[in-house]
Amino acid sequence: MVDQTASNSQLQAQDNVSLLTTHDGQPLKKSLAKALRREKLRALLLIAPLLLFIFLTFILPIADMLMRSVENDIVSNTLPQAVVELQAWDPQSGELPPESAYVALAADLKIAVKEKIHTRLGSRLNYDKAGMSGLFRKTGREMRKFDDNQPAKDQFISFDKDWGEIETFTVIRRLSPNYTDSYFLSSVDRERTSLGVQMKPENEQIYIKLFIRTIMMSILITLSCVLLGYPVAYLLATLPTKSSNMLLILVLLPFWTSLLVRTSAWKVLLQQQGVINDLLVWIGIIADDNRLVMINNMTGTIIAMTHILLPFMILPLYSVMKTISPSFVRASKSMGATDWTTFWKIYFPNTIPGIGAGSILVFILAIGYYITPELVGGTSGVFISNRIAYHISSSLNWGLAAALGAILLFLVLALYWVYDRIVGIDNVKLG
Repeated sequence: MVDQTASNSQLQAQDNVSLLTTHDGQPLKKSLAKALRREKLRALLLIAPLLLFIFLTFILPIADMLMRSVENDIVSNTLPQAVVELQAWDPQSGELPPESAYVALAADLKIAVKEKIHTRLGSRLNYDKAGMSGLFRKTGREMRKFDDNQPAKDQFISFDKDWGEIETFTVIRRLSPNYTDSYFLSSVDRERTSLGVQMKPENEQIYIKLFIRTIMMSILITLSCVLLGYPVAYLLATLPTKSSNMLLILVLLPFWTSLLVRTSAWKVLLQQQGVINDLLVWIGIIADDNRLVMINNMTGTIIAMTHILLPFMILPLYSVMKTISPSFVRASKSMGATDWTTFWKIYFPNTIPGIGAGSILVFILAIGYYITPELVGGTSGVFISNRIAYHISSSLNWGLAAALGAILLFLVLALYWVYDRIVGIDNVKLG
């Protein structure tokens, strides 16, 4: 009975609200809904520039990278007639394509040579089969001699003997779809052959090793930053203000120096005839004929990158340590705890959010670095990012670079998810 009475009262209240009107005669409920929509629209307009900026500088480039990693329409656009003819040909038959396929190839190449796009096609096919770039360049020059009244197959083979190999047409047929997984397969040291997906020869397997090296070295750099940055952050948080400010200026000083200058300085310091080796020889720790090799290897990369990324670990730690009340430590000692127990049981747990924030920041920056490893890493200290930069600027294999970048992105997101599951992203704080 009581519930029914309450329900009736609620319905009556709603009816009364629906009967209320504003000064201009509109129903109050409708006017409130309109005002709420107007506030939401105003809030959306306020953040619209930020959303547009994020879309143009973050989401759109990532989407373009993912698209480039699978895009492969150059074969079908350059050789449309030949692609159709090759679809009816079976590479497993052990025979070359029929004469009609060579005739279609000649018709497509005449147009491609005229538009000067046959070399681009050769460069693309060369990623999957060495020699294809030179084959299309040579054939493009020879197409001026092509005679429509003579057998097309014989003429192509006379241009270059590779046109008499089944593997040449197999590659063209395999890469004829508009989308391909060959870039991603190459990114994990695999390739698609007539026998299916297989591992590349051992001397060509480089990317998996680079991914593993990048992760392991990034973890080592992060751990080094934690070990070196924790005491510095503690001093910053506990010293008097005047001394703390002076030390903070020294921590921030590297930000006022060019990254290239700092990296070049490490090249001078770490080389065998450099300052560090000279100092160790002068002290007598090492012999002059047994100087340490600390440059152009993993050691040089770890040392230089630890120095460069150390401030990104110290600042989050310092901001968190500054919020820890000294009364916690005094209370622990007043109850008979030793300095070590106080630190390990009271102080350190309160700094874990700062360690988490600094570790994520340093690790993500380290895993994508390429300037410092390029200058001091040599052949054994480079990261996967150096290979990505090489394919973008030198080999111009943007598809493979995009695939490597996509894998690196998914790898970072996976590690970020694992970190969230183990530590919890809510425990990460910057102060």
